[in-house]
Amino acid sequence: MKKILLSLSCIALVFSCGATEKPSQSNNSPIAKPKTEYWQQHVDYQMEIDMDVNTFQYKGKQKLVYTNNSPYVLNRVYYHLYFNAFQPGSEMDVRSRTIADADPRVGDRISKLQPNEIGFIKVNSLKQNGTTITHETVGTVLEVKLAQPIQPGEKVTFDMDFDAQVPVQIRRSGRNNKEGVALSMTQWYPKLAEYDDEGWHADPYIGREFHGVWGDFDVKLTIDKDYVVGGTGYLKNETKAKGGKKTLHFEAPKVHDFTWAADPDFIHDTYEMPNGPKLHFYYKKDLEPKYLENWKKLQPDTAKLMDFFSENIGEYPYDQYSVIQGGDGGMEYAMCTLITGQRSYGSLLGVTAHELAHTWFQFLLATNEAKHEWMDEGFTSYISNLAENELNETKKDNPQAGSYRNYIGLANSGYEQPLTTHADRYAYNQVYGAAAYSKGAVFMAQLGYVIGEDNLKKTIKKYYDDFAFKHPKPMDFIRTAERVTDFELDWYLIDFGQTTNTIDYAVKSVEGKSITLERIGLMPMPIDLSVTYTDGSTEEFYIPLQMMRGEKPTSATIIDDWAWAIPTYTFEANKAVKSVEIDPSQMMADVKRENNSLTLE
Repeated sequence: MKKILLSLSCIALVFSCGATEKPSQSNNSPIAKPKTEYWQQHVDYQMEIDMDVNTFQYKGKQKLVYTNNSPYVLNRVYYHLYFNAFQPGSEMDVRSRTIADADPRVGDRISKLQPNEIGFIKVNSLKQNGTTITHETVGTVLEVKLAQPIQPGEKVTFDMDFDAQVPVQIRRSGRNNKEGVALSMTQWYPKLAEYDDEGWHADPYIGREFHGVWGDFDVKLTIDKDYVVGGTGYLKNETKAKGGKKTLHFEAPKVHDFTWAADPDFIHDTYEMPNGPKLHFYYKKDLEPKYLENWKKLQPDTAKLMDFFSENIGEYPYDQYSVIQGGDGGMEYAMCTLITGQRSYGSLLGVTAHELAHTWFQFLLATNEAKHEWMDEGFTSYISNLAENELNETKKDNPQAGSYRNYIGLANSGYEQPLTTHADRYAYNQVYGAAAYSKGAVFMAQLGYVIGEDNLKKTIKKYYDDFAFKHPKPMDFIRTAERVTDFELDWYLIDFGQTTNTIDYAVKSVEGKSITLERIGLMPMPIDLSVTYTDGSTEEFYIPLQMMRGEKPTSATIIDDWAWAIPTYTFEANKAVKSVEIDPSQMMADVKRENNSLTLE
């Protein structure tokens, strides 16, 4: 064996922050100490929108009151102009044409859009407290230099006039989607970027997810009088407008987005839940009879889903929720979802379950899903799998089995990237999907294996109670689990959430009563072990992981801890052994299950 000597040199790196935001200070006082308590910014939007349904263009006036709750002085702000992504040569267009496995919904379609088909948001004027300020549109981001810095605790008012055009339906937003829905208006207005303890989050829109600031929305939409409109917010009133139009006035409290869809041929149904919000359903009246029947059948099942999530995560806090035919598949928004409607019933229920579950993990907890997409998509997949299984007549033994298969396939593919990868930086769309959705779901499900299912249920509820409306991060979730269990669990986040280390344990040998196990993968885990003796009896064993500093509730025989750095573990069973199996539940994501069992001939 060759011995390789590694010479390690320690390099001290000193980082300095180049951002223009500065700690609060005055001319005659020292720099104030940053606040240590949690803070978040706040926005209040007032918008008046005039939509021309013939040209698909609209004019907007936006008044935005921004509260700087941070301990820092802000010299600039940023707005997202998402519709600018739907133009030839945009980052979304180029990325879609150069990534190895392009999303077929996008492909090269953006590059072929004509001037009357593109999307755009053009900011005509912008004022800060009445003073005109300098701004520059850079792709899908508006860069704004302030007239006066925004002091900690200060409220400022931004007044904006803008023109916009709805793109041909390409991705999530647009006009005249493949099912004929006229307007799917998502991420359609100039949206102030989030600023938090990590700084600004003014990511370009390349194709992935969103992040936003909580606030209250007051939106007046003027549109053709024949159009039926549904989406975020409560309809306060409807009045006649000039030129055959009407004005709808919506208010939406404590949300971080505002979405709407409209079509002259929408059916609008409502479903009253006895102890919950009013459900709204918008779908095209010219759907085939089998699809119309599906949309009727969906309504009581959506109520069941709402009850399931409220019971197993936390109570839904708004008075209504809308399921709307629109978009290009399924996507979650504030108080609503847009989904395509020409589906089998199983598919319609499945997409509704998933998008409704996003209400909790994205619109109420609202992790930054550009950075931690797995906490949104993965946790949503986990809980929606459970909900669908609850509603199905035929129950699956493991509703998460598909997520485990997808993750294990990814882990063995050689293409996996760690879950710390920014959502836009995955080399392949399929790798992003398997990581965010499947590995994220396994992260949650496997935590139940680690700490016990009852503890996992308590953790999910406490996580929601503690962090709703607070943009939690990965460590917030793990610390919640630690507070519930009194275990040490940072190793679980580090290995499964921040590296591509894999779990691979094997039964190395069985001799009489002696059993030897081997850790082959780099990721540590506690071990559930099932032993069958030569007399036909069985016994379950539990091997605690030493660095976890505790044992999950179990009826199994608890034996000595296994320290991670020691690659093998040997113990004596009570009788002569016939066979041994590691993790018979298959809830541990072992990437090579073929070595998990051994039977003596």
